[in-house]
Parts: sequence; structure tokens; C-alpha cells
Amino acid sequence: MTEEIMDIARTLPNLKPREIVEQLDKYIIGQSKAKRACAIALRNRRRRQMVTSDLRDEILPKNILMIGSTGVGKTEISRRLAKLAHSPFVKVEATKFTEVGYVGRDVESIIRDLMEIGVNMVKEEHATLVRNRAREMAVERVLELYHPSLKLGENLTDEEREKIETRHKKHRDSLREQLLNGEMDDQKVEIEVSESATPNISVFNGSGMEEIGFQIREMIPNIFGNKTKRKKFPIKEALVRIQDEEEQKMIDMDQVGKVALERVQNSGIVFLDEIDKIAGGGRQSNGPDVSRGGVQRDLLPIIEGCTVNTKYGMVNTDHILFIAAGAFHSSKPSDLLPELQGRLPIHVELEALTEEDFYRILIEPRNSLIKQNKAMMETEDITLEFTDDSVKAIASLAYKANDTTDNIGARRLHAVMERVMDELFFDASEMEGNFTIDKDYVEKQAGDVIGRNDLNNYIL
Repeated sequence: MTEEIMDIARTLPNLKPREIVEQLDKYIIGQSKAKRACAIALRNRRRRQMVTSDLRDEILPKNILMIGSTGVGKTEISRRLAKLAHSPFVKVEATKFTEVGYVGRDVESIIRDLMEIGVNMVKEEHATLVRNRAREMAVERVLELYHPSLKLGENLTDEEREKIETRHKKHRDSLREQLLNGEMDDQKVEIEVSESATPNISVFNGSGMEEIGFQIREMIPNIFGNKTKRKKFPIKEALVRIQDEEEQKMIDMDQVGKVALERVQNSGIVFLDEIDKIAGGGRQSNGPDVSRGGVQRDLLPIIEGCTVNTKYGMVNTDHILFIAAGAFHSSKPSDLLPELQGRLPIHVELEALTEEDFYRILIEPRNSLIKQNKAMMETEDITLEFTDDSVKAIASLAYKANDTTDNIGARRLHAVMERVMDELFFDASEMEGNFTIDKDYVEKQAGDVIGRNDLNNYIL
């Protein structure tokens, strides 16, 4: 079992850079330069694992700085890259952190969060391996609760005992079949559930206190103990609870921690958003710039490579891939500390989205808004269709709204689409048959979206 999990942890996808870009193209329109840089970074991770051990530790990831407006795909590229790599991934905003000594999150909490995600990934993989066995044990435990084993007296003859046991077994087998077929879902059984006696305690979340905080939270249940009480549940719910309990028993958390540590150190990805908001503070001496410059200085060792203490052990950040991103409207990459710029050697500029890009975003990705809304209507037995003119009209409205008000990129499509779908979402449960959205319907429902956005600047 353990070897299987170790294999999962060590296996990196054998995708060529061109294949990685093709996978990203299924969900993200355009931005070929950013996709190319990320594809190379992911492939280089596999290459590093295959070189000789004396060189492996010397090959460091080439961290990436993405420069582009909000809504052009920076976060989505990073998230999809992590899914392709089966890697622990965490997205954080640089503005949530402050210099050590100020009230705010400690930058080392980024790595602790990444480690938690890695542990949960490995734990779920381990649970998948033992799930069938846990299900079998849960079924037997529920059957025992619903139809307990016989306690036969000593005065019975062997023949009488055998007859009773055979009848009991036959009835038990019949109940098992009913249970597995879902025929007993609503029957109730009584099981023990935990009732935590842990008091609510707030722990200061800065200046290294976060590490002490989770240690205290880990210790408290052992000090106060957990109370249990018996409670009745429908068999369907009891099965889920007991199966989860059996899975937890079978998982070796020490081994999970070790595998997760290896995975985080060798394939973890940190997406550091809004890094432009902490730029420009390196040479200032007072005010909020002190904190911004301080955050940059605190980030330096994390990105360059250091060791961070977590409850699962010491995490070395040398080979974690950092992807930083920012719009850089009121600042520029050169406003970052020179040392931090050196830790983000690959700069990629993402292109502003055109009206044609909006049109393609609506129809091409596997998770496009058009496909999502069609699927939503299918749950109400309604076949929804969009004419090509209607899709172009939605794209045009979104593009113009961005052009005349704040440019929020592809996120504007969500706002326009919600206006288009508003009446349908409300009335769909009372409708029947098919419905076609054409250009006239789009203009009727969302044609004033530009004017309404202008009003939003003046009316609360």
C-alpha cells in the first residue's frame, strides 16, 4: 500500500511542452507566451528528476512573473498547470501579508498552507486505495447494529444451534443485499459520534505566532478530550460516517506526511497574486511602504530557498515553483526589490482580451459559459440553444462594458451572461420544451448593461 502511494507521489506527467500547451488551450483562450513559459517550467521538473543525483539538487526552478490586467487568465493558467502536474497548489494575495512586526499574516504561512493541501491530496489518494475495504467493513458494522449477532444459550443442542445460526445467516445475507441495493436507506441505526469539548481559542496570526498557534490547537483536544454520544441516523448517512471512520483508521498519517513533504518540496506550486500592490516600497522609510518593502524582503528567502517549520516537518522551498502575477497599472516590475526581480527571472506579458477573444471564450473551452448554462437548463428538462449572433452580441456587450468602465477582463462575461439568463433561471422550473436565445433577446435582457455600469459610478 505504502509503495503505491510513494509511486503516486514520485510520478510526474510525461507531457511534452507542446502537449501541455494543448491541454491548457482546452480551457484558456490565447496567452500563448504565458502557456509556453509554464509548459517549459513543468517539463523541466520532470527533466530534473531524471538527471543524476549530484546535479539534481543544483537545478532550481525558473520562477515566473506574469504581467497583465485582471481577468486575462493568469490565475487560471497556474491552476490548470497544477492540475496537469498533480501538484499541491496554493493561491495567495501578496496584500494579505505584512512585514514581520506588523499585524498580518506571516509569509511562511504560504508554505504551511501548501503543506496542508499536499497532505490532503496524499490522504485522499490513500483513502481511494482503501475505500473498497472500508466500505465492506462499514456495511458489516451497520448490519451488526441493525441486526446484531446471535447470543445463544448453552443449553441448546448442536442441531438446534446450527439451525438457528443458519436461519440467522440467511436473514443477514438478505439484509445485506437490501442494504447494498439502497432498499434500507431510510431505516435508522444508532451510532457513536464525537462531540468536541475543545473551547474556542483565537491565536495571534503574525510574527511567527502562527506556528505556535497550530501547535496549541493540535494539543488542545488531547488536554480536554472528546466526548461521544449515541445518536440515530438513517442507514444511508450512517454508512458514510462509518466508512469515513474506517478509512481514517487505515490511513498511516506518518507516511502520508512524509509523502506529502516530498511532493510539496519537489512539485509544489505557489501562485502569488497582486504582487504589484507591494511594489515600490523598497526605498521608502516610513508609512505603508515600509510594510510593502518588508513583505518583499520576507518573501525573498521563501522564493530563493529556505526551510520552513510545519507540523509535518521542515519544508525546504528550494524546488517549489513560484508564479507571481500583477497588473502593474500604477507600478512596474522594476519597482520590485532588485533581489526579488532576480528570483523571478522569467517575465511574461499577457495580452489584453479582444472582442474576438471574448467570443471564443464563450464557446471554445470545455467549461465555457455557454456549455455551463446549457447544462443548467437540462436539469429542468429544457434544451437551451444560443444562436451565433447572440454569442457575438454577448461578447460585444462585455467588451464595450470593459472599454467604458473598469476593465475586469473575462469576468465581465459572467456579469453580462447573468443578465441574459436572469429571467430563464427564474422561470425555468415552470417552463417546458426548447428555448433559443438570439441577438434580440440578448439586447432586450442586457442591452443596457453599459449604461447601468456607468450609473454604478454614481449610485450606491
